[in-house]
Amino acid sequence: MKQFSYVTVAALFIYLNVHLAVAAASGPAAQPPQAAVASAHPAATAAGREILEAGGNAFDAAIAVAAALAVVEPYSSGIGGGGFFLLHRAADGSNTMVDAREKAPAAATHDMYLDERGEFIRDRSLNGPLAAGIPGTPAGLVYLADHYGRLALSESLAPAIKLATNGFVVKARYHRMAGFRQKAMAAYPATAAIFLGDDGRADLDEVITQPDLANTLRVLGKQGAAGFYAGEIGERLVAGVRDQGGIWTQQDLDDYAVVEREPIVINYRGIRIITAPPPSSGGVVMAEAFNILSQFDLAPMTAKTRRHVVIESMRRAYRDRAEYLGDPDHVDIPLTRLVSPAYAKTLAADLSTERATPSTDLRAIGPEKGEDTTHFSVLDSHGNRVAATLSVNYPFGAVFVPAGTGVLLNNEMDDFSARPMTPNAYGLVGVAANAIAPGKRPLSSMTPTFLETKDQIGILGTPGGSRIISMVMIGILDFASGNKPESWVSAKRYHHQYLPDEVQFERDGLTSDEQLDLKRRGHQLKENSRNYGNMHAILWDVAKQEVNAASDPRGEGAADVFDIARASQR
Repeated sequence: MKQFSYVTVAALFIYLNVHLAVAAASGPAAQPPQAAVASAHPAATAAGREILEAGGNAFDAAIAVAAALAVVEPYSSGIGGGGFFLLHRAADGSNTMVDAREKAPAAATHDMYLDERGEFIRDRSLNGPLAAGIPGTPAGLVYLADHYGRLALSESLAPAIKLATNGFVVKARYHRMAGFRQKAMAAYPATAAIFLGDDGRADLDEVITQPDLANTLRVLGKQGAAGFYAGEIGERLVAGVRDQGGIWTQQDLDDYAVVEREPIVINYRGIRIITAPPPSSGGVVMAEAFNILSQFDLAPMTAKTRRHVVIESMRRAYRDRAEYLGDPDHVDIPLTRLVSPAYAKTLAADLSTERATPSTDLRAIGPEKGEDTTHFSVLDSHGNRVAATLSVNYPFGAVFVPAGTGVLLNNEMDDFSARPMTPNAYGLVGVAANAIAPGKRPLSSMTPTFLETKDQIGILGTPGGSRIISMVMIGILDFASGNKPESWVSAKRYHHQYLPDEVQFERDGLTSDEQLDLKRRGHQLKENSRNYGNMHAILWDVAKQEVNAASDPRGEGAADVFDIARASQR
């Protein structure tokens, strides 16, 4: 493995004394008996296995999986987007997060999506190149190869290049997502030609090929970051964006760099939770919520009361997300206070175990104060592990591809707070901390996570927009109950994000009796029309020397556990 590099800008390695201190930071010294890959698409899982069997480590496999997902799951992620790679290196037990989140162009302004009357124009932040931040995923893949991987970048990208060249078959999930964004894509014929097929519908069993994307990946593999952010590809990106009203410049591409950040570490009831720091909101929100839960003795409660208390902890934690969280390189976040047990006691003080607290009764957020994503998990036979959550934001991102690049651009600019307390596409609100500014990374809900106890190691995460954090929390609580990944990824999902003041839940996520109980406690309920989330998880049981992996039954992903010679990896 290449030399470990410390490029940490904000040291956010925070030990939260929520309940019990557990295993040492290095984790168990044992090595897993098998390797595992779990991702949102069988072809991406196969790409990860191919690279592990070729002698790569978990970090090489992560490159292969991420690139393959960019080909076969363009509605969720791609090299025109960004994300977070949570890494654990077995050799020294170190954990780090590679922040490859998109950045706002230098010409971005706080009011760029408002009309002359100051009203928010949703279409500007969702569709077309003006909605796109500077992509981070290509730089992230290069960084993984240069600093953590064992193989050449070109070798790790080879499976994705083959997929893009030969094509993949449209299945039900792709067909549904393409239909959802069909009208928006039709406004950009070049995009529609790639992703909607010959008749503009992306029919089931149709083959989607992406020769331009294959070429871009090939150039990236040969030239590294310069192959994407400079040269012919960079020129085409900038020209295509600006020709359609965007504001990118070559300097924006030249200035992009990934950042390594220290993960947030939470100790909760014997579980060491290693998770994403800002500009992800996931770690802080979960820290607050688990700190609040630690103020209550959950064991003697009924399942209905426990669910109510979890919902109330979510409500309070999401409220602080709206006011305080943003890019740590641009705003001062009061992390020490937000994640402290003492602060959690104040948040829990008005939490009734019997009645809901209306969000309007919580401390007000003053404006004057400053679905679609993907996740995969990898474990190699030496114990290196990756939890990666990547995104282009809304399905098919900005629905815009600069000519000759094959790169579908993100619309992550919608993750900024375009106007104080104005909901984004996922209903999340914010104020000055997440306002648009040049070079700033938008706040994210992506929450790649590791779990450690004395005897077990877990890797998990999910897409799902604003609901990501609550889904990961529910998965962790299921892990705490002693269940395996098949249960974590299948667990019924519910969610509260402060505003709108309602308990959202997936189709059939709550029984009629459970709904009635929450209503009696004063909660407003909203059932989603379909199931949501797409979690992919791995469990290494150190005591039993057993590896389990699972992919969410709501999606079309695949989990693979397999034998591999350790001598071929480092």
